[in-house]
Amino acid sequence: MFTRHVRDLRSLQNEVNRLLSSNMSDAFADEGIARGTWNPTVDIYENKDRIVIEADLPGMNREDIHLTFGNNVLTLSGERRFEKKDEADNYHRVERSYGTFTRSFAVQQTDSIEGVTAEYDNGTLRIDLPKREEVKARRIEIVGQGSPRTIEAQAKAPAKDEKARAQTSGG
Repeated sequence: MFTRHVRDLRSLQNEVNRLLSSNMSDAFADEGIARGTWNPTVDIYENKDRIVIEADLPGMNREDIHLTFGNNVLTLSGERRFEKKDEADNYHRVERSYGTFTRSFAVQQTDSIEGVTAEYDNGTLRIDLPKREEVKARRIEIVGQGSPRTIEAQAKAPAKDEKARAQTSGG
């Protein structure tokens, strides 16, 4: 029984050695490890007027990045290509990601492409989305006994049927 385990371990070791000593250039063919899908990292934050998405896209050309917006969804897609510098190069490790990517973000506070800006600089894509007026924070003054008091409140969009009633009643 012990000899069988030793034979199995030797067989496994031989297979690993064979795989590691194979020609690494085969791995970089069109279907090799240099292609596939990946997801760029993003930071998303907001202030009182805007939502900002910053995506890390190092080594990409601006022309290879695509942005679309529809149904309150912003979609970022593109492709970062692996370009072998010289056929004589023999890569031993490729840790950077290459291939196509698609990231989609639900953006409920923005309902129009109007005012959206995108800037690509030094490997970082920055997308600024303006918030709708009705979702911006507003000050509401509370009147009562004593001096007036101001509080911060988040304004809500009126329901569609309330908007329609206000328009038909002249309000």
